[in-house]
Amino acid sequence: MDLDEIKRILDLMREHELAEFELEREGETLRLKKHSPAGWSGPMPQMPQMTYAPPLAGAAAAPATSGAGEAPALTPADEDVDLAIVKSPIVGTFYRSSEPGAASFVETGHTVKKGQTLCIIEAMKLMNEINADADGEVVKIYVENGQAVQYGERLFAIRPS
Repeated sequence: MDLDEIKRILDLMREHELAEFELEREGETLRLKKHSPAGWSGPMPQMPQMTYAPPLAGAAAAPATSGAGEAPALTPADEDVDLAIVKSPIVGTFYRSSEPGAASFVETGHTVKKGQTLCIIEAMKLMNEINADADGEVVKIYVENGQAVQYGERLFAIRPS
């Protein structure tokens, strides 16, 4: 059973409001169960449905604004040739800082080192640090703080130094 198959099962559980699911196949067993918050007696709140559609070839995606310090618009040619694109390795919620009110890990124009924390993605109550893949300058931040992100979605563009 691969990750895509498990994701499809999770989507079906949400769609049909299932609290539990069990599948046994070829000696493997998969059990999924939603836990309701302590003391919660009503139906589980529904998470917003998130979908990922890869951009069409040759079409430029609408850039997300990242607030102050916005870099000049990047052309698709710039992104493909000059920049290291940091993509989300998981589905979750994107956070630019370690806690509300704290300074962002990085801003557009900051110089980063390989391995430096760029953001946090919360998935299933776990905080996952996303690190720079290369030394360089952050030239674009694609997502807003608190925004849901999908696997493979662009987070940052770094111009390697």
